[in-house]
Amino acid sequence: MYGAICAAFLIISSSPMSGSLEIDQNLARRLVLEGATLVFLDVPRGTEFGIDMKSWNTGEKFRGVKMIPPGFHYVYYNAVDSEGDTAPRIGFVHNFKKSEFLVKKWDSAIEDISSAEVSFEELSRIREDLLNLDRFLGPYPFDVWKRWKDLTSKVTDNLVSRIIPQSGQIRSALELISCDYKPSSGDAPAQKRRSRPITEEEREEHLLPQLKPAPGTELRFIEFPERNFPEGSTPAEITHHSLDSTYVLETMVAKYARPVDIVGELQFAFVCFLVGQSLEAFEHWKRLVGLLCSCDDAVSKRREVYDEFLSALEAQLVEIPEDFLVDIVASNNFVYHSLRSLFRTLQLNEIVDGRLKSKAKRFQDRLTAKFMWDFTGLEQEEDDEAPVVVKT
Repeated sequence: MYGAICAAFLIISSSPMSGSLEIDQNLARRLVLEGATLVFLDVPRGTEFGIDMKSWNTGEKFRGVKMIPPGFHYVYYNAVDSEGDTAPRIGFVHNFKKSEFLVKKWDSAIEDISSAEVSFEELSRIREDLLNLDRFLGPYPFDVWKRWKDLTSKVTDNLVSRIIPQSGQIRSALELISCDYKPSSGDAPAQKRRSRPITEEEREEHLLPQLKPAPGTELRFIEFPERNFPEGSTPAEITHHSLDSTYVLETMVAKYARPVDIVGELQFAFVCFLVGQSLEAFEHWKRLVGLLCSCDDAVSKRREVYDEFLSALEAQLVEIPEDFLVDIVASNNFVYHSLRSLFRTLQLNEIVDGRLKSKAKRFQDRLTAKFMWDFTGLEQEEDDEAPVVVKT
């Protein structure tokens, strides 16, 4: 057994997937024994393949990945045609168990993973030939492991099973189908009818094809409530709930097994965007960030949620370019303005404990150092929508 471990460890330095990666020998030996293995057969040469935050273009000898640390991992691929054009990204999330052996096969007819189950006999045969197969398996990219763990620290089995599409695959480009109803050129749907005539823009919109995601292909994120205030609220209460989104947050938190699961959903949405290139997930992530930053009452009631939210958001902002945080239409940085609001609330709320305030202050300082965002004068309301830049 020790000889097999040493042989597998030596392969790391010569693997085309590993580059100049160096790994602690004790960790390598442990993961040869305890790490999971993903065997991916018949993948065409040149296919873009990745796991978590590293991707490669496969060669002729590629057969999969070994030494995968137990836990959640995001496996993805982009088919590449003979002209070098890359298809939209497709991926799946899998919670690898200790020493798990997972086999997937490529179906060239559909340029995707085969939907056919690998038989027990074939699985056993492949596993028995693992020593010969080993040299065709690239080691997991350990230089991204810690960052990946930070990005998925609150993601659970229950969350993943609820959110992932029923098809099991996460697609960067949703498959859209036509709705049954298509309005005529002179009509508008009943819910759109108004006392005034519809505008030309509205008429043109009604003429566009009515599309929706194909059943089973969309991410099933938790839905925001239709109203941001309780039924029967007075005008004064409606105004209060418009300024403080605690009611919306509490309504959503009640749908999770644990309140902190909302941070897990935030993390999962982020990696579906960062790794899976899903704009649908990015929009949901933005809405969750905006929600969590606009709750005055909840910051003291939900201390654990906000403690984990600050940690999660800090790990995420390390991975995303600042350009992605700027709203193209409004030309402002929505994360900066959302955080100014949250930091203001934390600073002025006398009930919030000192440790959470200190953590927020350290986060502010690191954001200022990284992006040159200015969080001074939090006690004052913002008039300017553009981020304030520190002069150096």
